[in-house]
Amino acid sequence: MVLALAVLCFAGPNGRFAAAQTPEGAAPGYIGSEACAACHRQETSDWSGSHHARAWQSPAPDTVLGDFSGRQVTFGGSVVRFSAQGGAYSVAITEPDGTRAVHEITDVVGIAPLQQYLVETAPGRKQALDFAWDVAGGRWYDLYPDQDDLPADGLHWSGPYKNWNARCAVCHATGYDKNYLPQSHSYQSSQAEVGVGCEACHGPGRAHAEWAGAPDRDDAAVWPGLSASGLTATFPKDDPEAQIQVCAGCHSRRSALTDESPVPGTSFHDSYELALVDADRLYHPDGAIRDEVYVYGSFLQSKMYRSGVRCSDCHNPHSARLKAEGNAVCTQCHSPAGNTRFPSLKPADYDSPDHHFHAQGSQGGQCRNCHMKAQLYMGIDERSDHAFRIPRPDLAAQTGAPLACLDCHADKDAGWADDAILARFPDADRGPHFAQVFAHGETGGDGETLDRLFDIAGDGDEAAIIRASALRLAAPHMRQADTERAASHLGAGDALIRAAAIPLQRSASASDRLRRIAPLLEDPARSVRIAAAKELLQTPDIPVPPEYQGPYRQGVREIQEWLLANADFPEGQLALAGTALALRNIPAALAAFAEAAAQDPQLVDAWVMQVRLLAAQNRILAARETLSRAMAANPGDVRLLSLDLELPAR
Repeated sequence: MVLALAVLCFAGPNGRFAAAQTPEGAAPGYIGSEACAACHRQETSDWSGSHHARAWQSPAPDTVLGDFSGRQVTFGGSVVRFSAQGGAYSVAITEPDGTRAVHEITDVVGIAPLQQYLVETAPGRKQALDFAWDVAGGRWYDLYPDQDDLPADGLHWSGPYKNWNARCAVCHATGYDKNYLPQSHSYQSSQAEVGVGCEACHGPGRAHAEWAGAPDRDDAAVWPGLSASGLTATFPKDDPEAQIQVCAGCHSRRSALTDESPVPGTSFHDSYELALVDADRLYHPDGAIRDEVYVYGSFLQSKMYRSGVRCSDCHNPHSARLKAEGNAVCTQCHSPAGNTRFPSLKPADYDSPDHHFHAQGSQGGQCRNCHMKAQLYMGIDERSDHAFRIPRPDLAAQTGAPLACLDCHADKDAGWADDAILARFPDADRGPHFAQVFAHGETGGDGETLDRLFDIAGDGDEAAIIRASALRLAAPHMRQADTERAASHLGAGDALIRAAAIPLQRSASASDRLRRIAPLLEDPARSVRIAAAKELLQTPDIPVPPEYQGPYRQGVREIQEWLLANADFPEGQLALAGTALALRNIPAALAAFAEAAAQDPQLVDAWVMQVRLLAAQNRILAARETLSRAMAANPGDVRLLSLDLELPAR
């Protein structure tokens, strides 16, 4: 992997590209949440003890909630003893293969509904144990009861997918710096503050503190780009997006575009690539949450988002609690009085059996149970879908999408629910829905799929994340004749749509592809610039026009930063390998595929690509040795067995 980064990231194709550079300027320093308390007493009181404040803590009697009294618990093939002695907490784990090790608990994560624990498996490398404490149930339980992984498995708690430094820490800390060192496969991570403190949302506070001490002094020249009060993030009342994007950085399923934690106030699309509603199966075809996608992706689908609702309309941002109990959160706006901020909302009595046709105060009469269908994650953590969708039993029957009605009426089916709703609301919407197209798009579709996906992408009344997802799903169906129609989305107002439209030009002629994509090298969103540069790297033989050489070089530098930021992820190594292949840099591709397989030995695709590339170079002995290691890590895998038959004898 070091070879891959050295050859690809720093030399580049034909040696033309320089290493990534640090941007000019720096944010003001961090001062810690304690420094904020003297002036912001109510906010500090709300925050203290909150899920944010206690998102990451050191182990101590007042922070550890689990039973470490020497209790021994069996989880599948593992036996774990939880102990405490002399103020230190530890776990002794006997693995399914019989190996045994004792690990000291170094960190505590969360307070409810579960608490997790970290151990250090190498200096600086922290891993999250698969055994968590059920706070309400008062028990130890297995987060992944269907898995019984050995230490050599990528999904084992000691593997890359459970690494705290890379996967979790940034959203449990303030001012976090992952600082992964690829040469030694190690971490020297640091943070300004453990836990989600004031500066995690408002930005580094030193300039603000100086302003508070002398508010009449003009320090604009000292801290350019800050607000009048010296902060990097502000939340104007007329700009809900400013607040939403600060929250979205952690409350979203996304991949990082840089190796640095973005300073609050940085655009989401300059820092992350958001996961879409596409064939990755993170969402159901109707956009309902499926895998652990958090909140932002579903909230973007909602009419509330498009009407200007912001997170703090429902949540106290400092305590992280809802602003009211039960339906009272919703009736702030959904009531006979309405809300003047949202004039399109019809005033009506929604908290009534006339609307929800269940007994008042019953589970069926709770707004969230019908409009925010919950999904269970981590065994006991129930989280609500934030698209605030209206139940559509007809869609559930057609697409397999989940249906809130059946959470309570488990003995019924979607047909029964549809009849029940139409009996009470005969004018209920039963018109076309993108889910009907997405369900087919994920499975290959038919001759009309592409046209229907383009119709969704061009629907200005549809959410941008759905329009972008339609374009993503269109990619496998594209032909050269379709690329001109797809090009209209390259100028869309939303970065999600522009970025998703770029790969659709892959079927265009070389000249058309360059002409259409090159201007996006200067897009204001980093996510779009990277997508454009990645696409142009797919055709290194086509010269970039002189007027775009500068933006192209900058785009390549940003690709380098993106690859480096994800170098400790197996999926990041696959991206690095794919980029190397596009540049026809076989040594770098081989090194990256090898690193991906080393990080996750069960990542069969990484093994297969190594074997095929080695065989293509007529390095049959090396190919067979690699295949032998792959089969040892993945015994009986059909793809590897087939590959064995394809290879020539030694």
